[in-house]
Amino acid sequence: MKTLREKIENRERTTGFLVNFNEVGVAKLAGCAGYDLIWIDTEHSPISYETLLAQIIAVKSTGTAAVVRVPQHDLTATKKTLDMGPDGIIFPMVHSYEEAKELISWTLYPPHGNRGFGPQNAIDYGYRDPVQFMKDVPKTLVRFIQIEHRGAIEELDEILKIPFIDGFIFGPNDLAGSYGMPGEVFDPKITALIKEAAAKIRAAGKYSGLATGDTRIETLTHWRDMGIDLLVAGSDFDLLCVGTRENRKLLDSIMK
Repeated sequence: MKTLREKIENRERTTGFLVNFNEVGVAKLAGCAGYDLIWIDTEHSPISYETLLAQIIAVKSTGTAAVVRVPQHDLTATKKTLDMGPDGIIFPMVHSYEEAKELISWTLYPPHGNRGFGPQNAIDYGYRDPVQFMKDVPKTLVRFIQIEHRGAIEELDEILKIPFIDGFIFGPNDLAGSYGMPGEVFDPKITALIKEAAAKIRAAGKYSGLATGDTRIETLTHWRDMGIDLLVAGSDFDLLCVGTRENRKLLDSIMK
């Protein structure tokens, strides 16, 4: 079975699903569905560190990559998360070249970066060689930054030169908001910005993706046609909302 890194290096198209609930079973269920990655979100969700560790272990047990989005520019959260051993990390709301460079340095041990040493689940609590682990981190951990602010668009040429960034994930809602157009994710200006940036990322030999809670086919094909490689769509609460609504309609139709 290919790892997420191998899929990215081969420029394979990949898919993902978002987990927001502070519940291990939901993460395990999502992992069993066969996506290339499960995006565990700790930026906007109430997921605790204890549950996060259990979710990472649960998702990885299914053979699916566990990728965690950490809170915006939070060194402590980043360190704790990395020491739990996810397959990848996502940095949200990156504003500039300097910020992106700093965030990536947090994921790398010296001499490549300034990550502090303290892995636990990441080295199976000592059953894996910690020295070898530190040497392997540059080529095993997958690192994503999110392009959801105009600053990242404006400095993309420089950001693309930063070593060890494996992928760039667009966040249409926040990107539109940063241009003073909240909610206007399908505005021609936003569409053009994403399409142009995706082409620039591809030309640089890098991997691009996009995340959306929407699962309508017209929405998904719209974003696919931007030239992206990874599409993360749907989330636990979104699909539960849709499913419970449809189930209620079904029950109403036969009981009234």
